[in-house]
Order: sequence, then structure tokens, then C-alpha cells
Amino acid sequence: MGRRYFGTDGVRGRVGEVPITPEFVMRLGYAAGVTLVAREKLPAGEHPAVLIGKDTRISGYMLEAALEAGFSAAGVDVILAGPIPTPAVAYLTRALRLQAGVVISASHNPFYDNGIKFFSAGGAKLADAVEAEIESRLDQPMGCAEAARLGKARRVADAAGRYIEFCKSTFPNELDLRGMRIAVDCAHGAAYHIAPKVFHELGAEVLPVGVEPNGLNINDGVGATRPEHLKKAVLAHRADLGVALDGDADRLIMVDQRGQIYDGDKLLYVVARARHAEGRLDGVVGTLMSNLGFEHAIARLGVPFARAKVGDRYVLELLHERGWKLGGENSGHIICLDRHTTGDGIVSALQVLAALKQQGQTLAEACAELVFYPQKLINVGLPAGFDWQADPGIAAAQARAEAELGDSGRVLLRPSGTEPLLRVMVEGRDGVVVERLAGDIAAVVERASA
Repeated sequence: MGRRYFGTDGVRGRVGEVPITPEFVMRLGYAAGVTLVAREKLPAGEHPAVLIGKDTRISGYMLEAALEAGFSAAGVDVILAGPIPTPAVAYLTRALRLQAGVVISASHNPFYDNGIKFFSAGGAKLADAVEAEIESRLDQPMGCAEAARLGKARRVADAAGRYIEFCKSTFPNELDLRGMRIAVDCAHGAAYHIAPKVFHELGAEVLPVGVEPNGLNINDGVGATRPEHLKKAVLAHRADLGVALDGDADRLIMVDQRGQIYDGDKLLYVVARARHAEGRLDGVVGTLMSNLGFEHAIARLGVPFARAKVGDRYVLELLHERGWKLGGENSGHIICLDRHTTGDGIVSALQVLAALKQQGQTLAEACAELVFYPQKLINVGLPAGFDWQADPGIAAAQARAEAELGDSGRVLLRPSGTEPLLRVMVEGRDGVVVERLAGDIAAVVERASA
């Protein structure tokens, strides 16, 4: 049976529409709380406790209050962290020995979207079985614990400061960032008061970008999904590097001093190459979207490579399955399990910087042997209920493209896990052919779904 509300990255949607309404989110908090109470065998009189963090969307105030009410009604204590990055919630949940963590964020989406994401006590994405149990309780009437068993709420002291120190601890003690001018774009999101301090306290001269959230401007023309803004800042201020995060700071894109943009595949390669040189790289996990050039470059290092489905939770699953520590997506999710339990944009940036420092190289030099195949991605909107996999015209268009590419490329059609889109990706040696084939398939999908 398919899940109705939980997607690849929690529950997400447009604010004011189910499931992102105050009433539904309160019921979600209650269902999650009842699940925690049932699963946790705590001594009599003790309550499970959850940490709630959020990004800078204006709707976060409303949803935070709704979640707090739901958890309290279920007999779960709530610890409020305020605006902090998603990976900060994962870290603090583990560090404070809490039973779960919750993030109110829609990541890279516009301000009018929001979402609810859960972390386990160990700081990892919530297991599918637990999400399914929470969903099953959403069908049941919402109750309320007796007055003496209601959960309490409090704010955690210096959540930002604790996380800043954690991020700094992932950077080698013998290194610093003195002499570097780094532009840090926080997308007017959750890291606006954190990321600049991390790089500054490690010695860099920091040029803050996207650090004036007003509740409505998160990801608006800035951040990891709009790296051109950071590129302009790097060139204008003659910075050595630029670091771009998304709204909840779990993605990373970087820009070098020439204005060249480096996506997740390139940054993951820099870290992998450095780990390999140190003799501590067992394998690398990418996704179906990872460039063939990246896969071939990893192979030249003599390192095993595996592809997961798109989505950082699937990268994590495959890493745990293989017992490897490093993986990521070209969108900028980079997971270093020897540093954190989840993808973390700030921590990933520090791993890239450490690699460059240790090898005495620029980003361009570190990526010199990485040659990408041309890749074209087109997002096509899909109407509700349209079964693109059953459409013979789409299947035929894909087959024609694959036949023309042969062994020199590939075609990937996949639905977005967070938006009503079909992602059409074509990759091959000839950029002109790639562009044409991607456009042809996208046009067929548009006609079929009209």
C-alpha cells in the first residue's frame, strides 16, 4: 500500500492546502507522538522528548505551534530550537539524547511551500516502517492525554552555538582558513546566523550573502538553486571561493575565483579524491542522476561506485548497506558519514576546503581529471493522476532516444519526489544530440499529459 503523505523527504506541500494546514500538522504531531510513546519504553513518569527546528518561512511560526500542540496532547515533551539548519536538528537530536527530531522546512522550495521532516534518535532519517506507523494513526481520531501526562515545552539554550562548534569540529585541527576570502550565500534561510560564523571562526574573511530573511524571500534568487547570484558576488568582491547553501542548508554548491560553478558531483569528487589519497575510501555512492564522467573518474581512482535512486535517503540507505562512508547527489546533497549522520551543506563545504588545503590545490586543479558528459535535464509538469509510465508514446520516445545513443549515453525519466513534475534527463558524448533528444522526449510528455 502506497504512502499518502510521506514522500522521499517527509511531508511536503503548499501552505494552506492539505497536508500543510494547522489542523493536519497538529494531527501529524499527535500521531507521531503516540507512535513515540508506544515505541519508547521509558521509566514511569518520564516523557519522550522531540526537538523541533525550522527554517525562515513565515508559515513556520504557525506550523511550529501546531506541532507543539499535537506532541503535547500525546504526552511528548517538546524542545524548540528556532531557525536552524536541517542537519543541525539531526545533530542536536543525537547530542541531547532525544527520542526524535522534527524539521519544519521545504528545503529549496519557495516560501509558500513548507514541510515536516522527521529524524530518529540517532540523527538519521526516520525509517519507512515508523513513517508508515505514523500514517496509519492519522486515520484515527485525535485524542488527548490526561492533564497530568501532557507534554511540556521549552527552548534549547544556544542551539546555534552548539551546532557551530560541531561544524568546526569536522574540520582538521591542524588547518585553518586564514588568508581566504569566502562569500557565503545562505539563501535567506536557516543558516543565515550560523554559516558565516563557522567560516569566520575558522579564520576566513567572510562576505555574507542572503542573510536577511523576512519570511518571504527564502531561496528567492539566491542560494544553491540560484548560484549565479553567488557567482556575481565572488567576482565583484574578488573572493577566493563562494559557498552556496539552500533554504535548510543541507545542499552545497560552490563557485571558484573565476566564477566557475561546481555542482554536487564535482564537489563529491574532490572529497573522494582526497579521502582516497589518505587511504580511507571504501566506495562512493551516487544516484541515477550522477554524471557518467563522474562515475568514470571514480573508476580511474580504483574505487567502487554504486548508484542509488534519486533522493538523499536512498543514498544513505545504500551507504549503510555497503558499509561505505561517502556519497551524494549532483543537486548538492553530500553525505560524509565519517563526519555526520546526514547530508550537511556546511560540513560538506568544510570537507572540500580541507581537501584543497591538504593538497594545495584550487577547485579547478582538483577537478582537472573530471570530464563530464553533456547532460540535459528538462522538468515537465504533470497533471494529478496522469500515469506517464503507461503511456505508449512516452515509452516509444524513450526507446528511440536510447537506440540513437547506444552505449555512448543514457536516458532517465523519473518523477520528482517533492513536486508534480517528470524529470527528463538525457546524457551522452554529443551535446547537440543530447539537447535534441531531451527536447523531443519532453515534447512527447507535454502532449501526452495535456
